[in-house]
Amino acid sequence: MDLFKAIIIAIIEGLTEYLPISSTAHMGFTASLMGMEESEFLKMFQVSIQFGAILSVVVAYWRKFFDLKNLQLYYKLAFAVIPALVLGYIFDDIIESVLGNQIAISAVLVLGGIVLLFADQWFKNPVIHDEKEISIKKAVTIGFWQCLAMMPGTSRSAASIIGGMTQGLSRKAAAEFSFFLAVPTMLAVTVYSVFVKTWGKGTPTAAKGYEMILESQDHITIFIIGNIVAFITALIAIKAFIGVLNKYGFKPWGWYRIFVGVALLIYFYWFK
Repeated sequence: MDLFKAIIIAIIEGLTEYLPISSTAHMGFTASLMGMEESEFLKMFQVSIQFGAILSVVVAYWRKFFDLKNLQLYYKLAFAVIPALVLGYIFDDIIESVLGNQIAISAVLVLGGIVLLFADQWFKNPVIHDEKEISIKKAVTIGFWQCLAMMPGTSRSAASIIGGMTQGLSRKAAAEFSFFLAVPTMLAVTVYSVFVKTWGKGTPTAAKGYEMILESQDHITIFIIGNIVAFITALIAIKAFIGVLNKYGFKPWGWYRIFVGVALLIYFYWFK
């Protein structure tokens, strides 16, 4: 993996992580279109650069994250992340096996787009407009909705935002809580992928994530720059997404998913 391609992947991660269009799908498609070999390091890299995207949320919403008078936020996030931690650990091998199936991911991208076309009509009368109004019970429910994103192509952001809207949250409140919930969720995934998980289990080259990073100076450089790029692009995407969501709702993202999903289905079915 060369540095230029790693930067492209990191840009895609940062731009798509918090949008309802699936960062996993976009990174996978981008890597395939650039002719990148599907290696264990590439898989680990795609997960580990989420750390940069995590920091972007903390910086963008630092007043809320470091407001010690609002400890309820920490309790809500702690409970809400439990479903993803438990189910993610149980289904980790199954999830990884789907990551290489671009046709299945493309199909999920289309189906998710159809859902987004109708989301604004289904949830017209929100009653919760601020994170402080969210109960722990509702937070946990949103956490279960987030687990739908374990199917690559679904989008963690889309699943948790729609989950929030089913609980009476406004689009803006649901999007922001989705951002907040991403922090413990993605931090846990990143730590697990770098320090706990053995990549390529059962093969002669099996290794922990940090062992692959420290394998060479190039890998260290790619890891550091990848996270920096993901941080910068995610920070830009967060601000832009809230503005578009408030003004146009989910339809632009729904049509985008459908268009890209169909195009990729055609590409991977007939030309790949």
